[in-house]
Amino acid sequence: MGSPSDAFTSKSFRLTYASGRGRNLVLASACSVAAMSLACGVGTAHAMENSIDTLLEEVQVVARKRGDAERLQDVPVAATAYSGDQLEALQTRDLESLAFKMPNVQMDDAGTIKSTANFTVRGLGVNSSIPSIDPTVGVFVDGMYMGINAGVILDLFDLEGIEVLRGPQGLLFGRNVTGGAVVVKTAKPTEEFTSKVRFSTTAQQETNLAGTISGKISDSVNGRLTAYYSDDQGWFENKATGNDNFGASETWFVRPSFTVDLSETADLIVRLEKGHVDADGITGINRGEGAKALAASVGITDWDNSEDSFELAIDEEGYAKTDWSQAIAEYNQDVAFGNGTITNVLAWRDYETIGDGDIDSTPLPLFHSSSLIEQDQISNELRYAGRFGSTSVTSGLYWFSQDLKYMEGRQILGVLAAFGIPGFPQLQNGGGLQDHEARGVFTQADIDLNESWVLTLGGRYSWEEKEVQIASIQQNNGCDLYGCEVYEFNDSEKWSAFTPKVGLQWVMSDSAQSYAVWTKGFRSGGYNMRNTVPGESPGPTDQEEQNSFELGAKVQWLGGRVKTNMALFHNTIDDMQREVNLPSQDSGVAQLIRNTANATIRGAEFELMAAATDNLLLTMNLGYVDGKYDDIWLDISGDGVVDGADYALEIPRLAPWTYGVGMVHDLQLGSWGALTSRINYNHRDASAYTDNNLGMLSEVEMVDFSIGIEPDGGNYRIALFGKNMLDEVSEGNDTQLPYAFTETLVLGPGASFTPLNRGRIVGIELNYEI
Repeated sequence: MGSPSDAFTSKSFRLTYASGRGRNLVLASACSVAAMSLACGVGTAHAMENSIDTLLEEVQVVARKRGDAERLQDVPVAATAYSGDQLEALQTRDLESLAFKMPNVQMDDAGTIKSTANFTVRGLGVNSSIPSIDPTVGVFVDGMYMGINAGVILDLFDLEGIEVLRGPQGLLFGRNVTGGAVVVKTAKPTEEFTSKVRFSTTAQQETNLAGTISGKISDSVNGRLTAYYSDDQGWFENKATGNDNFGASETWFVRPSFTVDLSETADLIVRLEKGHVDADGITGINRGEGAKALAASVGITDWDNSEDSFELAIDEEGYAKTDWSQAIAEYNQDVAFGNGTITNVLAWRDYETIGDGDIDSTPLPLFHSSSLIEQDQISNELRYAGRFGSTSVTSGLYWFSQDLKYMEGRQILGVLAAFGIPGFPQLQNGGGLQDHEARGVFTQADIDLNESWVLTLGGRYSWEEKEVQIASIQQNNGCDLYGCEVYEFNDSEKWSAFTPKVGLQWVMSDSAQSYAVWTKGFRSGGYNMRNTVPGESPGPTDQEEQNSFELGAKVQWLGGRVKTNMALFHNTIDDMQREVNLPSQDSGVAQLIRNTANATIRGAEFELMAAATDNLLLTMNLGYVDGKYDDIWLDISGDGVVDGADYALEIPRLAPWTYGVGMVHDLQLGSWGALTSRINYNHRDASAYTDNNLGMLSEVEMVDFSIGIEPDGGNYRIALFGKNMLDEVSEGNDTQLPYAFTETLVLGPGASFTPLNRGRIVGIELNYEI
């Protein structure tokens, strides 16, 4: 946990060798390159900071959106934050890789559409790739709210830091963040000239090349250019095609940014980004008994589709192509009024993805799907932060507008076309258009009652409006992947809510504080742009509201060498919005978006970081969540009635226990420098994926490690690292498929669409810095 102000101020070169499950480790060439680099490296030697000192440094956060960043330990918010230096030390490459390092936090990719976030915090999340479903966990990049959950899980490079705020953040961050907020800050241009290059290669011929250059352009302008390229040849074995490298992707982005000193009291930061992903389709496995029998019928007799297997057997490997462009302009003006700062963040993003995949996840064409998403958003936030005597005030106005297009095509039972059966494959198409506008006004006052007590009072009023045109996914409706001749459902709706906040903070000393907070959360209603059930309305749903009460404490001991953070929370959710997945003989999977229930979720969190000695750092995290339904009015079990069977179901994506321990050790080797060892063990309980609990996400035990050497006063750091060393299978989702498409073609109980995450990765890493 370190200050982000000095992040990425040196030039680095990184060579990474990685290998996947069941593959031979060929490390000799990488070691030779590392040795040559050490022997022949050029540049000015400098002292590298001790890794334990880096992890003990205070992180500066923007959780309260004041004029200046604040120490994480001083903020009365349950949060985990990392500086850019710490992310590099922990070898973090994407948001998903942080999933197991925080209590009560899951950052999973849904798997259906590449880079689609199904983030869950404290048991509140979504289980869908339908873009019209608003996420419960908001992602903010340099102050820009990401309007849909697609296109969120991408490679991270050249960051200032990341903050994960747990619990509803609906006052200052707004827009539907009933579960929490993920705040991503990219590195700013520097006045001093700096540069960094990272190169990596893998056993699967994966290549990564990334670089940054930053420095002064003129007396008043600093610039930074960041570029990233990744060519991943894939990890999974597909038994149906003989492809041992399925899951390949090619990714690139460029990010120029500028800071302009407009005057002594005003500055402007402009960040631009453009990127592209070209990838294989869905890495799905079907775990049903019938799926294995179908594979055997076409000669695939050695396919292991058990819960411990990474082997796939799909006939349609598909593809996914994604493009995005964005621009963020942040203006800051210091004013005498309250010795404060006026900030305006204007942001625009254009996103498009198209692709198809094998939903039945078998070697036969039973259920394939194509989809297209086009999204264009623009937003503006104007806020003021200042102090008047004993009161700090943050107030602002927010506006967000989004145009969204989603189209989907399904091919059902294409296998029957080979037998000349009329009407097959069934081609079903549909989707919709949505215009969306959100506005908000907010204020928060932190009042120093005396030297020890701070009272927080705040509120936000939010307005949302959505207008849709939707065509249900069915045959012969005049739709294709790019649009429809007629959208049979046309509607619009408005929602609004006031979300207050009351908090009390007790500052016991410079190193200890506790707090109590009550707040409300709001998630607007919406529509189902993937309407698959004839006769069912696409919406609208009612808005979801949450009451949250939290008690927390943050304490530092022994001059900051030991830090402990803890929290207790109790949340009630009214009119919970859910996507209910049920098997369908007509459309493959019936997906309904409904207000299903009222629920209560409560739990606790604990985090510890302790420097046992100057050379040994210990970490621990522990999270517990318990949830239950209070009232249910939709048959979520699928048995035709609402009864005790529904109330006995587990809330989806609520993993009761998450916990982990870690160790970082620095061993001084005299003139050889220092040997740094890191190991982490993290556990996450199994949890339900679907509301009927037939789809489940596996229990996971994650073990990561790294062992690196850094010469004293040198330019290099070489490390051997491993991720998911126990080769644990984890899933993006687990959607149940129909038990039978026809009377003669049976998949059988347990047939599922289950996209998999990768297993074990081992590698070598070389850093070169100037």
